[in-house]
Amino acid sequence: MTHGKAPEHLPAPTRAAFPGQKIPHLPTVPSPLSSPNRGLAESGSRVAWDESHHCRLLAGLVPDQVQMCRRNLEVMHSVVQAAAETVSACQRTFAGMRWNCSSIQRAPSFGPDLLKGTRESAFVHALAAAAVAHSIAQACASGSLPLCSCGSAPSEVPGPDFRWGGCGDNLRYGLQLGAAFADSPPKSSGPGRQALRAANLHNNAVGRQVLSDSLDTKCKCHGVSGSCSVKTCWKGLPGLGEIASELKSKYLAAVRVTHRLIGPRKQLVPKETDVRLLKETDLVYLINSPDYCVPNVHLGSQGTQDRQCNKSSVGSEGCDLMCCGRGYNAYTEEVVERCHCKYHWCCYVVCKRCRRLVERYVCK
Repeated sequence: MTHGKAPEHLPAPTRAAFPGQKIPHLPTVPSPLSSPNRGLAESGSRVAWDESHHCRLLAGLVPDQVQMCRRNLEVMHSVVQAAAETVSACQRTFAGMRWNCSSIQRAPSFGPDLLKGTRESAFVHALAAAAVAHSIAQACASGSLPLCSCGSAPSEVPGPDFRWGGCGDNLRYGLQLGAAFADSPPKSSGPGRQALRAANLHNNAVGRQVLSDSLDTKCKCHGVSGSCSVKTCWKGLPGLGEIASELKSKYLAAVRVTHRLIGPRKQLVPKETDVRLLKETDLVYLINSPDYCVPNVHLGSQGTQDRQCNKSSVGSEGCDLMCCGRGYNAYTEEVVERCHCKYHWCCYVVCKRCRRLVERYVCK
């Protein structure tokens, strides 16, 4: 079949742990734990992360990065989880587009499209920076990390029908430690890399800002028979998919920039002079992306041949756009699904299993 494819104890300031121009951060683990085709999301989950020598299993870390790993071993489970969630959320968010986030499956072995400052690179950096802060913030609230606990009580005055309580996600700690992982300097930063470094740092900050803005009030009802006469509320983060969705909107409106001297220092400014001023909340990119229509290893494009498309859609998942005008083939597939469901008192649902034929379309 074809595929569509309590008080906090914050750590002392440290240098960041993973290279700035890659996901924050997804180093691969060498043999015998993994093959070069595995990223941290898969291979890192095989490591216990209970002894400092495990940090040596991560390929490509500079000595300062290894030391940070040793000082923060308990955080590595959250980093691994963030890596897996980044890949999953990215692929779900872009499933219906020509670029379907396949470029990060083997991170940090990125394709060229994620190494030169494209829109896709901007999205991946922003999402990954948000993901690692998100994962650490929630690990604090769950009691998984010994150096942090619940987030601080909100400064807002509670309303007449609710009180602050529960255990909110510790966004402050997540942002601090997450930035240390995401914003580290690369091993080499020659003159030609300064623009990319600046763009990556900018996009990382955008991802964390979107995460911060998503912190919302969540409540649990109390009262006789669930009357909700009183609510206990706390501040919590949504799932990473919601963050990815917001970042996709910013991806579509990303601003192409150049890195040039403005006053005493170099800054990112819009490449086109008629474009509005760059905002801190804009994702930025340096070069245009390939169209992803045909395979091209030099551009990092896998093409869209054999990708599923939607014949009736005029959007990005529609066959016209997905297949780049090459046309498509149709085939039928038998699917098994629940049907004729009935609710039985009390309290379960019984369904039958029905088979039906579904017509699918794939790009030529």
